[in-house]
Amino acid sequence: MNNEFFEALAQLCKERGIAVSDMVEKIRAAIVIAVKKDYEVEDDNVLVEINPETGKFTVSLVRDVVEEVENPHTQMTLEEAHAIRKTYALGDRVVTPLKTKEFGRIAAQTAKHVIRQGIREAERSLQYSEMQSKAHEIVSGTVTSIDPVRGIVALDLGKGGNAILPKGEQVPGEEFYEGQHLQVYVVDVIVTDRGPKVMISRTHPGLVKRMFEMEVPEIFDGTVEIKAISREAGARTKIAVASKDPNVDPQGACIGVHGSRVSKIVEALNGEKIDVIPWSEDITQFIAAALSPAKVLKVELLEGDTRSCRVTVPDAQLSLAIGNKGQNARLCARLTGYNIDIRPESGYYGEE
Repeated sequence: MNNEFFEALAQLCKERGIAVSDMVEKIRAAIVIAVKKDYEVEDDNVLVEINPETGKFTVSLVRDVVEEVENPHTQMTLEEAHAIRKTYALGDRVVTPLKTKEFGRIAAQTAKHVIRQGIREAERSLQYSEMQSKAHEIVSGTVTSIDPVRGIVALDLGKGGNAILPKGEQVPGEEFYEGQHLQVYVVDVIVTDRGPKVMISRTHPGLVKRMFEMEVPEIFDGTVEIKAISREAGARTKIAVASKDPNVDPQGACIGVHGSRVSKIVEALNGEKIDVIPWSEDITQFIAAALSPAKVLKVELLEGDTRSCRVTVPDAQLSLAIGNKGQNARLCARLTGYNIDIRPESGYYGEE
């Protein structure tokens, strides 16, 4: 019977992807609870030994040898103890194995319930560990349903369980359909009573960052470093890069021959524009580069305010520097961390 139990347990753990040792401990705890309830005893009166390697599975009551028995489940007389072993004395503790049928129907049902609960908890823990390792990574999911009213999209992440892509984390203009395979960025994994809750996004800057890390070997091996990134999903992303090797051009590495590397990322993002900016320790140079594709004539850091600057651009490039609805200026400000006042060349010198 024990062999059948352990074989079934091993098969169950294999199917559910759970460690046998974890499940054995859950079962042991379940049986202790069941025996305590059925015999109205405490933890130290119950001994459960389960060893899959030897096939040993015993449940015992631990009773004290006393002169007068008040509770037969926790105590026994010296005469009863001597029937087991002559060397027992008053105050000793005697371990008496129980027969399986003595567990009782209620105890067995309780153990079964707790074992099932233990399996669910172990699966949730395994699922959480698996998804936690994918935090800040890109994962693939399959669209299982779409809520036309709230606009949310439900995804099946495989072993990672299910996740919801909220409307606010979707790229404007993207359309979804059931069965569609979708790449999403795992922002975080949160523990809940119902298991791990995976927070996913299609708009997070981390999605573009991870795409570059996967596409550009120089970033993957650490030669090129992503120093900053700002994004308006579906429209434009600015990414600042630097090289630890003076012989490696960080911009060229990210863009690739004839734009091959960056074009793959642009295609994966459905045409979102990407500006690869050279990072510089000189903040004025960095700000000038970050306003690309506009040409910058001058960058002045404002006195008394360490996070503001004034930028001068040719008159004909003012609208390009600001961008559609201020987009280029906003992305530049987020990338550099500076408030930027953009002025045309004529207007600037006219004020002087």
